[in-house]
Amino acid sequence: MASATGRGTVVLEQVSYSGPSLPTGRGGVPPFASLFSRRLRWSLAGLVGCVLALAVALMFVTGEHPLYATYVTLLDLFGINDPAYHKSTGRQVLQLLSGLVGLLLLPVLLAAVLEALGTFRSASALRKPPRGLGGHVVLLGLGKIGTRVLTRLRELHIPVVCVESDPEARGMATARRLRVPVVLGDVTQEGVLEAAKIHRAHALLALTSADTTNLEAALYARSVRPDLRVVLRLYDDDFATAVYRTLRAAHPFALTRSRSVSHLAAPAFAGAMMGRQILGAIPVERRVLLFAEVDVAGHPQLEGRTVGQAFRAGAWRVLALNTAPPGGRRGEGESPEEEGAPASGLVWDLPPTYVLGAGDRVVLAATRRGLAELLGRRRRERAGA
Repeated sequence: MASATGRGTVVLEQVSYSGPSLPTGRGGVPPFASLFSRRLRWSLAGLVGCVLALAVALMFVTGEHPLYATYVTLLDLFGINDPAYHKSTGRQVLQLLSGLVGLLLLPVLLAAVLEALGTFRSASALRKPPRGLGGHVVLLGLGKIGTRVLTRLRELHIPVVCVESDPEARGMATARRLRVPVVLGDVTQEGVLEAAKIHRAHALLALTSADTTNLEAALYARSVRPDLRVVLRLYDDDFATAVYRTLRAAHPFALTRSRSVSHLAAPAFAGAMMGRQILGAIPVERRVLLFAEVDVAGHPQLEGRTVGQAFRAGAWRVLALNTAPPGGRRGEGESPEEEGAPASGLVWDLPPTYVLGAGDRVVLAATRRGLAELLGRRRRERAGA
């Protein structure tokens, strides 16, 4: 936190998530219990119980040892024992029942083999949202931005369910590697968001490259849960502003954020084009605050004016004076040493009466339009000269 007397306060806070998290499983051999469905496991258990019951009954009928009775029952079960000719009626009935159980066992064993093969085949495939999942984040779109957001969410141990219409999307491999549930389908179709458990989700991140798709998904999600937190990725900044105000007015008790990617990326491109003139950028709600280092010389809005007079509300503000080498750039006025400032470095506590001279270099906090106006006027003056 940085603050100064008579100025606003800027607070930077790191926000972490402490909610439930999904198990970060890794690819490999699935556990034995997951090889078979619940119904198939109950069928196998029932057949095993029948075999044990037949073995016990044979033991009581023939008086044989339990192990021998079990062995004979298994022979009858698999049809490799001799027919019980000239045996007691009980023994013959038990042999017939064992053969019947053997017939029932064959399709169950075949189903178990096929299901186990299918489980191994889909071990590296996409996961489905587990039952009872709640408090998660629904992420729409696994493109370049969606993939980076997905990776960051999993680093924070935040449970995520992705929705993607393209099976060959860029982030599908990342989703498989992170064992993140993915719902394949068009988010505008009915039932897709329901499959992602949107009614129990904590937030919705609509990050596809289509503005209409993101907006339609947000409106539908809000119809299911009016208090759902929504973050929209929109291209046009004016459109993003209109959507933000409309959703905020329609759902005043929900948190809504709409961001234009081009709007947020503009300061980075501006900084790259202007070289070292742009020191940094901070997005503040729907605006971007730029920090730039500018030579006072050639700027009539700054040169010969005091720090207080150089301030323009909503455009720019002088924050500091750079007195680092090379020195001796002042052509007139008082030197920073006479104001009690150090001979080098940044002087932050500039008095409002300090006069900016042609040899000064200042650090400004400005809006995009304000900085463009300040730098553009100087270029026009140079071109006219």
